Amino acid sequence: MNLILASASPRRAELLRQVGISYQIIKPELEEKPEMGKKPWDIALTLAEDKARVVAQKLERGVVLAADTLVVYQGELMGKPVDKDDARRMLRLLGGSRHEVITGLVLIDAASGLMEKDYSKTTVWMKNLSEVEINDYVEGGEPLDKAGAYGIQGIAALFVERIEGCYFNVVGLPLSLLYDMMQELQFAMQQKSKG
Repeated sequence: MNLILASASPRRAELLRQVGISYQIIKPELEEKPEMGKKPWDIALTLAEDKARVVAQKLERGVVLAADTLVVYQGELMGKPVDKDDARRMLRLLGGSRHEVITGLVLIDAASGLMEKDYSKTTVWMKNLSEVEINDYVEGGEPLDKAGAYGIQGIAALFVERIEGCYFNVVGLPLSLLYDMMQELQFAMQQKSKG
C-alpha cells in the first residue's frame, strides 16, 4: 500500500516509522475550521476527511491518511493554543481533572475513491498543576503546537496520572485502529478490482 500522510505532524510521522509503515508526506493546504455544535468525533472526522480529500485530489494513485486530534474538556474543544496565555488557560483547566482526546482517522484510495473512516477516544486524568509547573512548561515551548496545550510523549508525561484507552491516540495517531482500517481498505480495494 502506497501510503501518503496528509500531515506535517512529526509525531504522526514518527509513529508510522516506529511500526515500520513506509509513507510519503504531502501537507494538506487548507484552513481548518471546526464546525461548532457537532459532536467532537464528528468534528474530528470532518476535519480529517477534508485534509485527506485535499491531498487525494492531487493524486492519481496511493492511499491518503489524514488525522485530526481534539482535546475535549467538559464539552469545550481545545485545539492548539493561540499563544502562551491560552496555553496556561488550558493547562489550568485540565490540571486536577479528566478530559477526552479524540482522533478522527480517514483513509482514501486516490484511484478508486474508496474510503475508511473512524475515530478513537481516550480519557486522560491529569494531576493538579501548580502555577510554577504550568509556567515552566509553557515557557519551555512544548505546548504551543499541541491540542490541549500538552504532549503526553514529552515533558507533560509527568503530569498524566492515568489514561483509559489508546496511548497512541493521545500522541495523535491511534495505531491499532489505523492498522484495522488499513486492512479493511485493502480488502475493499481487492474486492473492487475483482468486480
